[in-house]
Amino acid sequence: MLEIKTFYCNPFRECTYIVSAQPSSDKEQSCIIIDPGMYEEKEERRVLDYLTAHKLNLVAILITHTHPDHICGQEFIEKHFPNIPVYGFNFTCEPETMVVEVADLRFRMLPTPGHKEDSVCFYFESEGIIFTGDTLFQESIGRTDLPGGDMNVLLQSLARLKQLPKETVVYPGHGFTTTIEHEIRYNPYL
Repeated sequence: MLEIKTFYCNPFRECTYIVSAQPSSDKEQSCIIIDPGMYEEKEERRVLDYLTAHKLNLVAILITHTHPDHICGQEFIEKHFPNIPVYGFNFTCEPETMVVEVADLRFRMLPTPGHKEDSVCFYFESEGIIFTGDTLFQESIGRTDLPGGDMNVLLQSLARLKQLPKETVVYPGHGFTTTIEHEIRYNPYL
């Protein structure tokens, strides 16, 4: 079972996630950060304090896409955790679905362009959880009028996500969690 902590960061209330396998003892547990969007010093401090208080060892950065609100804290993380690997379309250059194992965490990286050409989702299949960045929100989607956006391409990506099991829990890049089933019922784009 995954333990997920959400931090709402920067003026856009971007969701920065800390994800770890639930610890089995008091030993230090490995974790990853998804979309480090910390913009201010107090946001950076909150993330570091959380890692320390929960005895978490940050072992990877996952980037759903490279819009500034999703990566503005990346440099800060890399400064405090030198040589930390970064996963995302621009960083792995893998055009196809890719399975990644980091510490005790296993996920598939699904290319989902449309909001931005480098958009990917991170699907933790065994846990029934997907982090969608700005590809899919609760009852909405990411905008396509920014550079790299394309509505037709985004609709194709959403069709792929629609094929996931209905009970899959969606953690978006902004807003609140939802499920694929809820989005099929209430999201006009699905």
